[in-house]
Amino acid sequence: MVTTADINEAWQRISGSVYKSPCAYTEVLSRACGCELYLKLENLQITGSFKERGALNKLLTLSDAQRATGVIAASAGNHAQGVAHAARLLGIKAMIVMPETTPLAKIRGTQELGAEIVLHGAGYDAAYERACELQQQHGYCLVHAFDDEAVIAGQGTIGLELLEQLPGMEAVIVPVGGGGLISGIATAIKAHNEQIEIIGVEAERMPAMQQSVAAGHVTSLPMANTIADGISVARVGSHTLPVVQQRVSQIVTVSEEEIASAIMTLLEREKCLAEGAGVAAFAALLHHRITDIQGKKVVAVISGGNIDMTRLSHIIERGL
Repeated sequence: MVTTADINEAWQRISGSVYKSPCAYTEVLSRACGCELYLKLENLQITGSFKERGALNKLLTLSDAQRATGVIAASAGNHAQGVAHAARLLGIKAMIVMPETTPLAKIRGTQELGAEIVLHGAGYDAAYERACELQQQHGYCLVHAFDDEAVIAGQGTIGLELLEQLPGMEAVIVPVGGGGLISGIATAIKAHNEQIEIIGVEAERMPAMQQSVAAGHVTSLPMANTIADGISVARVGSHTLPVVQQRVSQIVTVSEEEIASAIMTLLEREKCLAEGAGVAAFAALLHHRITDIQGKKVVAVISGGNIDMTRLSHIIERGL
């Protein structure tokens, strides 16, 4: 299991290359959510998502031989851009397998970073299977989107920043897909203060972590379309589930309408653009899906902002 020492080492490796994103207080949305709300704006990273933290930390741990061979990853978009960005920084060849349903903005963003793109399957899990096949054929180093200790440690650096930026926080709300982000943040924060509550939020259509926690083991879900494509994962990680079981107090879900409403609200009230997965934590607060949060000092992690413009147009039109 990832330790705080792993996360501290990750921060030493990546701190010169990763933006220390703001943790901004929002008075207007605090009133709407019934708590003292701060937004951890990971959508402002170079690639528009927190994913570059874990990807860069992983690539920095590779041997010279692994770097020479190249890396491969499967991703619905944000991890793809994180790996492509890290690979370009380090001069490493990168191949990315993306689902055929990936928003155009994420495909284009990944291509612009110099990675070779392979489109395959209807969702992350199909893309991951194809990435594994290609990895066996070519000998690339596989960079998993969430079920990798170096990746988890890299994501955990957000927790270290939050402890510095908001030492009096009482709860941190985190979007959950495969569990890498919440596992890293929970490990960093709980080691410092066990009283800080860590809460996960999933898309109602893909509650893989919620179901795995209830079952006591990793389970699989059939794929379903969701506006929160970045957290649309059918099977969570074997490394992440035990961390969530031990360190996350509750996992809630949000509907498609609630996610869309949160995107609109954040854009209109805070002039902040977030994608479906990126806004999930705020959506849970806005629509009062989390109990016992009233009056507390709360952080919502806005994990990404890479939303397809066509989808955003539809959300705005419907909202209006």
